[in-house]
Amino acid sequence: MTPTTLRRAGPATTSEVTTRRFGLATALLLVVASMVGTGVYTTSGFLLRDLGSPALVLLVWLVGGGAALTGALSYAELVAALPANGGEYQLLRRIYHPAVGFVAGFTSLVAGFAAPTAASAIAFGEYLAVALGPETIAPVPAALALIVVSAFVHAHDVRAGSAIQNVVAASKIVLLVVFVAGGLTRADTSLLFAPAAETASPWSPAFAVGLVYVSYAYSGWNAAAYVAGEVRAPERNVPRALVLGTVLVTTLYLGVNLMLVTAAPAAVLARSDERIGAVAAVALFGAHGGRLLAGLIAIGLVSTVGALLMTGPRITEAMGQDHPRLAALARRRPGRGPVPAIVLQAGLGCILALTATFDALLAFVGLGLSVFAALSVAGVFVLRVREPTLARPYHTWGYPATPLVFLALTTWSIVLTLAERPEAAMGAGATAIAGLLAFRWATARKGGAAPS
Repeated sequence: MTPTTLRRAGPATTSEVTTRRFGLATALLLVVASMVGTGVYTTSGFLLRDLGSPALVLLVWLVGGGAALTGALSYAELVAALPANGGEYQLLRRIYHPAVGFVAGFTSLVAGFAAPTAASAIAFGEYLAVALGPETIAPVPAALALIVVSAFVHAHDVRAGSAIQNVVAASKIVLLVVFVAGGLTRADTSLLFAPAAETASPWSPAFAVGLVYVSYAYSGWNAAAYVAGEVRAPERNVPRALVLGTVLVTTLYLGVNLMLVTAAPAAVLARSDERIGAVAAVALFGAHGGRLLAGLIAIGLVSTVGALLMTGPRITEAMGQDHPRLAALARRRPGRGPVPAIVLQAGLGCILALTATFDALLAFVGLGLSVFAALSVAGVFVLRVREPTLARPYHTWGYPATPLVFLALTTWSIVLTLAERPEAAMGAGATAIAGLLAFRWATARKGGAAPS
């Protein structure tokens, strides 16, 4: 099928041509690749440390998957009606105000994509070091190399980059299935309900913070929304990719975490922090098997970094198309990705990989993404009231309960996280303020005055 070529609606400065190259398979695999990354192999170590119970860890993953699904069902209506690149940036500027969309886009650049790029690359380096031996390779240089190579692939050729991404993402699914099937045959499932010295409750602040950690692992459920302007038949394919991808990954996550938390006693796994996947693999398969699986996990993380560098720059590109002062970020040659936007995200990812700790990145990313995801889902109600005649090729299944459940769970986790992790709130707040200042600059007239 010949790709459909469209000019993106926007100001006179918009001159680039957007081509609808991606089909359902690419959009679906992009969701999977974006979701299945660092979190599934690392988050449960922190959860076991804070919750104390393997069963509660699985419950957090189940609730997080349900929240992601309600979010995907809600986003599906919005993106089917407004199919353009940019994700929350495009949605929130239309639903609320251009400043809200801009701050969301700015925050997405840092918290939504640069930080996860860094976190995934760090995890890649850690698992590669486990696979090859710490004396063979240093994790940080490996992380930086992955970011740079992935950025080059997606900047150089959109078609080739998406093809490579599809192959690696499909391989990741196979990896997870093999990982789970082999691990569960050796795991001790009686450990799931083993008594613990101290256990949190599902209503505790620790459980809410756990949901924020898990929201990071599920954060790619809206990935197809960022490239909706390049998906063929977006009114049909984007909702399918969002919903099917979220259901598939939730199922895989539950299987993976059942294997992880029953690989060894909780006290042992809780001490592993972000290396729980490697520790569980060694416990289940021995030193050689563990190193092999750590290598396979590292390969899977390659597609995560690629997916982030494929989706995130579309937001920055859209911001450049709408704001002349940022026009350099929207430059793109035919057949290539938005090179300046990709370079910007890759550069920030490298800086964060060198300066931030993994635990801090998790809390910061989860909180920032939760706020703007909640605003977007609330937009389903806003647009139905304000624009009842807007063409909606897809209507949210279970409306209004579906978006209300998402908003309730997300708000609960945000409020308790603000109380439990003030440093994450400070980081998210500082990013939002910086975004507002950037908006004032980007929209200021030649005389220096910003529009009212």
